Amino acid sequence: MSETKPSVLFVCVHNAGRSQMAAAFLTHLGADQVQVRSAGSAPANTVNPAVVEAMRESGIDISAEAPKILTTEAVQASDVVITMGCGDACPYFPGKRYLDWQLDDPAGQGVAAVRPIRDEIERRIRGLLAELAIEPAA
Repeated sequence: MSETKPSVLFVCVHNAGRSQMAAAFLTHLGADQVQVRSAGSAPANTVNPAVVEAMRESGIDISAEAPKILTTEAVQASDVVITMGCGDACPYFPGKRYLDWQLDDPAGQGVAAVRPIRDEIERRIRGLLAELAIEPAA
């Protein structure tokens, strides 16, 4: 891990749903103890509105977020890279910790279908924080 604080990158294809929720939960629960990035191999134009609404229900506003393109620099600058349906589009660098989270894709789904995905991502983020020895913020 970095000498200062650990850095985590979340990657999915469109950077409009799963990776946005994961980044928001880690930013929220990790407070300033972890550096968080998210990106997509083929980013959408906007974050999925159902994802924005589902996160709002959890008290986290991601309405100002925008999908970002995955760069080699983002991967190189991260200690942990978590992919979510990224496939082979995610570059591999030795020395990085890679995790692949198999999660349903919220694309084209309503808020009711996004809620269980959101809840599973939050559960996994809390587990990641425990692995990183970071106490979640209240």
